[in-house]
Amino acid sequence: MDDTQIIDLYFARDEQAIVQTDRKYGGYCRAIAMRILANPQDTEECVSDTWLHAWNAMPPQRPAILSSFLGRITRNLSFDRRRSQTAQRRGGGSLTLALDELSECLPSAVLVEHALEEKELAALIDRFLRTLPERECSLFLRRYWYVDSIDEIARRYAMKPNSVKSILFRTRARLREVLRKEGIAI
Repeated sequence: MDDTQIIDLYFARDEQAIVQTDRKYGGYCRAIAMRILANPQDTEECVSDTWLHAWNAMPPQRPAILSSFLGRITRNLSFDRRRSQTAQRRGGGSLTLALDELSECLPSAVLVEHALEEKELAALIDRFLRTLPERECSLFLRRYWYVDSIDEIARRYAMKPNSVKSILFRTRARLREVLRKEGIAI
């Protein structure tokens, strides 16, 4: 079933929408959640919550790219769950480290509200990523979207971990500079 047909099922409030969504995108969403949560039970709960959020969002929303729409919901729910878990037990890990690294070049939420709408910030970061060479963009996305560890990225791209760290450091510095030029306080 193609995405348009699945979306039409949501608009018709047909429960087959969830069945078809899980059939087509269940593996994709589970992979995103598992990468962030590293727990099969939490992953399943998060994916179930994704289907509920999609059900509640459609209508009125009609996503242009269903996979991106579902992936974003899953990712946000996974991060929320992970933040809640780490707030309770303050554990370390790849997610915390990746977010700490990225936080040094992103503005605080309060300043973003005054400087730029969230969508505009996302568009700016997207434009920045499009300026990067393919490998640098891939490394950045593997680290900060998929939350891969440095070692996993190094293995995937047949690189040394220190090389990955250096490229990510330089990329974050360039992002920080782009944001400063746009007048976004960091």
